Amino acid sequence: MAVANLTTEQSILSEVRRLDRNRRALRVWLGFVLVALVCLVLVGGATRLTNSGLSITEWKPIHGVVPPVTAAEWEEEFKLYQRIPEFQQLNSHMTVEDFKTIFWWEWAHRLIARAIGVIFALPLVFFWLTGMVERRLRWPLAGILALGGLQGFIGWWMVSSGLSVRTDVSQYRLATHLVMACLIFTACMWIMRGLSPHSNDAAPTEGSRTWAAIIAVFALFQIYLGALVAGLDAGFAYNTWPLMDGAIIPSDLLIQKPAWLNFFENPKTVQFTHRAGAYVLFALTFVNMVVALRAAPQTTHARRAVVLFALVTLQAAIGIATILLQVPLHWGLLHQAGALIVLGFAVANWRGYYGEFSHDTMIAERD
Repeated sequence: MAVANLTTEQSILSEVRRLDRNRRALRVWLGFVLVALVCLVLVGGATRLTNSGLSITEWKPIHGVVPPVTAAEWEEEFKLYQRIPEFQQLNSHMTVEDFKTIFWWEWAHRLIARAIGVIFALPLVFFWLTGMVERRLRWPLAGILALGGLQGFIGWWMVSSGLSVRTDVSQYRLATHLVMACLIFTACMWIMRGLSPHSNDAAPTEGSRTWAAIIAVFALFQIYLGALVAGLDAGFAYNTWPLMDGAIIPSDLLIQKPAWLNFFENPKTVQFTHRAGAYVLFALTFVNMVVALRAAPQTTHARRAVVLFALVTLQAAIGIATILLQVPLHWGLLHQAGALIVLGFAVANWRGYYGEFSHDTMIAERD
């Protein structure tokens, strides 16, 4: 009987070690995906800030990997660009050499997007076929892959809004495109953290998990507001702080009718809302930190709360500097990178209250 129990125990330990190795491999893979997603968003931000997003006027998911090479191919691509309102109304002075500058930003953005599809899909197939993907994660990971395909369509849907009437893309579609990228980023972070070891520290309060969820969701909402700012070029309009247009609460915030339209199409209102969102997020993380330090000062949860508040404070400082400097490219991209870091850490903090995926369930579910 003792020998049988020992054999069973050894078998379970062996299975746990195998599952831990698999989880480590999946974490490394998802970590690469997260880094690639950050690069994609930053190049997308650079594409927006350099007004390069409409330089490629056709959607060629496969053939578009190969850029123009010969002078004739560049001329052909440039002629396609010359047909759209952005060239005709804003860039009619542009030469082929000028066009190449904006073309390369958009081409790089699309290339990285395609590369992420490969980085995600091929390892997923390998891990799935070799039994390294736990049953509970199969559909979530397949869902992320599906979202990636949908994101490619959303990207073209966004670009197409600026090819016929407008001289830029719709801020609504730009915000949808960025939020979808952040949802994919969030899903990868959530799963990666679930595959990571966690401390056994109890939550500081009964409401800590809910509070962490609110912070993570609000961080995503703040990114959405930032996308509207970018879509309307609202960051270039009012470059003072803490006052905006000479006041804490500027006038004419609801000048458009109906009033709700101002929150999406009035650059002043959109920038003010984004600023207000930053103050709210700062307050949420500050209260979260104070509560955690008072209730459970020596726990991992409290330390994460401190780091999260520090990241939000740093991001706020970068945002202020970006406004005061009138949104130079490098500061704009730093602000966008900071937003993703805050979102990622907020999601990791939220996931930390659930702990690692249980080993018992995994062993019971093995094929």
